[in-house]
Amino acid sequence: MTEPGGGGRTGWVAPLCWSAVALEGFDLVVLGVVLPSLLDEPAWGLTPATASLVSTAGLLGVMVGALSAGPLADLLGRRRAMLATVVSFSVLTLLCAVATGPWTFGALRFLAGLGLGGVLPVALAMVNEYGRSGRGGSATTALMTGYHVGAVATSLLGILLIPVWGWRAMFVAGALPALVLVPLLARYLPDSRPQPPPATGAARSRNPVAQLVRDGYLRSSVAFWVASFMGLLLVYGLNTWLPEIMRAAGYGLGAALAQLLVLNIGAIAGLLVAGRVADRTGVRAATPAWFAGGALFLALLAVPLPGAGIYLSVLLAGVFVFSAQVLVYAHVSQHYPDHARASALGAASGIGRLGAISGPLLGGGLLSAGLAYPWGFFAFAAVAALGAVAVLAVPRAVPARAR
Repeated sequence: MTEPGGGGRTGWVAPLCWSAVALEGFDLVVLGVVLPSLLDEPAWGLTPATASLVSTAGLLGVMVGALSAGPLADLLGRRRAMLATVVSFSVLTLLCAVATGPWTFGALRFLAGLGLGGVLPVALAMVNEYGRSGRGGSATTALMTGYHVGAVATSLLGILLIPVWGWRAMFVAGALPALVLVPLLARYLPDSRPQPPPATGAARSRNPVAQLVRDGYLRSSVAFWVASFMGLLLVYGLNTWLPEIMRAAGYGLGAALAQLLVLNIGAIAGLLVAGRVADRTGVRAATPAWFAGGALFLALLAVPLPGAGIYLSVLLAGVFVFSAQVLVYAHVSQHYPDHARASALGAASGIGRLGAISGPLLGGGLLSAGLAYPWGFFAFAAVAALGAVAVLAVPRAVPARAR
């Protein structure tokens, strides 16, 4: 099924893919870190409205990259796809450091997003392919800890670099790790080019994209796309607006920011727990349970709680909400045949990015209407419930002709 290439060693797959995903985590928060400095650039004339357009351009690039990188990885080889994505987004991230205005900057963010969007589906496909049998859940969640580590590292870099070197130094710092990572990927990452299924009267299934909607997989694909949309809506909506919603509930700014930190601490803890649970109970059972847990604790945030109670609720919401989306990826990895795995992951990640765009819009709309508290939490809880329903709609097995 796979052939080693480029001096690849399977033991290097997990750490190298983790490192690549950590660089994508850098992109998760870098715009938020540099945005105050960009708004102060007198020659740019950037406003919150145009800043939102720049953010959306980057997310659209990530969506297009995720949708296209998966099929390319399945057809041309996952090692080549990983190298191409890391090189492209690193070069374009570096170019962001010399952008001369908001429109140039937005265009570069879109182009960098094309490579960034391809990292995750390729990395997920590889760690599931080379991971130990029966450990797909923990392999996926362990990989995604890199995403959050990269995000935290970016926040710390912003504190250290921006006051001394300015916002442009952040994009230089985001590109420099490629000088080490790319040679390691080229030297140690094994080649992986899944073979299409044997020609048992169905040459049509040789196309990995067509596989997502044929041979009994259409219902599964639609269900996974809906679940991924809901999952990423929650991730981006809460990370963007939780502090403001908590301020609308009467908490001070310091407490609201502390609750955002607690939410992301819960996310990391949830990743470690969810993977082990999924390995024991099966990812099919764990994924809707995690969405349901997210719905419960999000709804509980709408209830005023004394003292540490609110922090405990925020922590538990983070444990379930963020891991639910990662378990969707683990479920996708196990559900589709090997020759279409990266395409399936790319489609789930790419279509889910529409949820990443919708989440901040939903939160912002509720805040503008004065409904953020408590109805914002009820709205997010309903989204999590819909995610659980979508996962439950995935068939237990596909028809025998697809297997």
